[in-house]
This record gives sequence, structure tokens and C-alpha cells, in this order.
Amino acid sequence: MNYDYSNLKKKVKKYWDKFWFLLWKDDSLKGWIFSIIFLLVFIKLIFFPGLSLLTGTELPLAIVESCSMYHDGNLLSNFNEWYERHENKYNGFDIPKSEFREFKFKKGFNKGDILFIIGADAEDLEAGDVILFHGNRKNPIIHRIIDKKIDKDTGEIYFSTIGDNNNAQLQSEQNIHESQIIGKAVIRLVPYLGWGKLIFFELARPYSQRGFCEENKIVELPSIN
Repeated sequence: MNYDYSNLKKKVKKYWDKFWFLLWKDDSLKGWIFSIIFLLVFIKLIFFPGLSLLTGTELPLAIVESCSMYHDGNLLSNFNEWYERHENKYNGFDIPKSEFREFKFKKGFNKGDILFIIGADAEDLEAGDVILFHGNRKNPIIHRIIDKKIDKDTGEIYFSTIGDNNNAQLQSEQNIHESQIIGKAVIRLVPYLGWGKLIFFELARPYSQRGFCEENKIVELPSIN
């Protein structure tokens, strides 16, 4: 039995041309609705799962939601002036200025920034790395590692972090188990673009946590839970 492949090819091309026209070239309301739905489905079911597979983490793109890692002036901040204001804090963690200067994101990042996250083995993480982790909150926390410990009996790894702009640690970040780690921040992908999402949730935040970051706007204090 012979099958007419040329006819099948024509039908496939016909439906593809219709699909392509509706997706990119149709300026009608139907075309716009179809394009939006298609892009949402593509991002949700193909782009993010594919990116997660490539990066080895459940959350490859993370929006900074607070000012806990903010440095006054952001990318234009003066590192020496910033560290002078926070020196006593880091002296308590045995992190000298010369060591902090070599850390990635030494000028922090801002609320609304979008960060690129990759999966990371706990064994490879060190003080100074900025990690995203589950910390008994609705959304993950992204702070800097200041200490790493290995349990001698079990071999399990625990981390301690703090926000660059916070005056003290949260209780939930004083003993972070390796299983809580989502990934490690490697690139500030797009500054401020995350505000496109954050703006819809600002009014639900405590008043002190709303708006843009400012010098000395420390929004996360130690948890009493």
C-alpha cells in the first residue's frame, strides 16, 4: 500500500503556515490573544523546565524581593565606604575587608534585580558565595554565606548566611542544611526588571518593606520564632 507523502507534506505546510500567521502576523484581537496564550504556555511548560534542566536547579531565575543585599549606590556604590559602615558586623564573623573584597557581588544587588541561579554542590560552596535557599518563609531567601560547617558524625554540611544590608542574622539562616539549598547566584541578569512583577505585591508588604531601597533601609531583622 502506497502512501502519498507529498500530500501529507502539503497539509503539514498548510497548517504550519496558518499557525505561524496567527502567532506572529495576525494583528487582530484573536491573533493577539493566541500569541499571548502561546507564549505563556511556552514559558511555563518548555522554557523554564528546559532552563531548570540545564542549570540543575528548580529556580534558575530569581527576583530580588527585598533590600537585604542592597549597598548604597548599588553598582556605583563605594566599596570602602560601605565596608566601613559594616566592618564591625563582619569582624564578628572573622571576615576581613581583604577577603570580602574578593567576594562575588561585592557591591550587592537591588530589589527588583533578576539573578541567574545555577545548581551547586554543597561541598563546592564557600564563604562569600550568594545562595538561594528555603528558609521557613513563603519565598526563598537569597543571602551571602559567612560560614560553613561539616558534621563530623554524619558528614552533612550546614551553612550560615547574612544579608549584606542586614544588621544581624535571621534565626532561620543560622543553621542551613545542605538540602535547603536551591542554587548559587552567578550573574545579575537584568537590573530592576523584576519590578514588573513586584509592583503587584507591594501593598501587601509591611510598610517598612515597600518601595525602592535606600541607605540604612534594613528590612529583615532577626526572627523571634
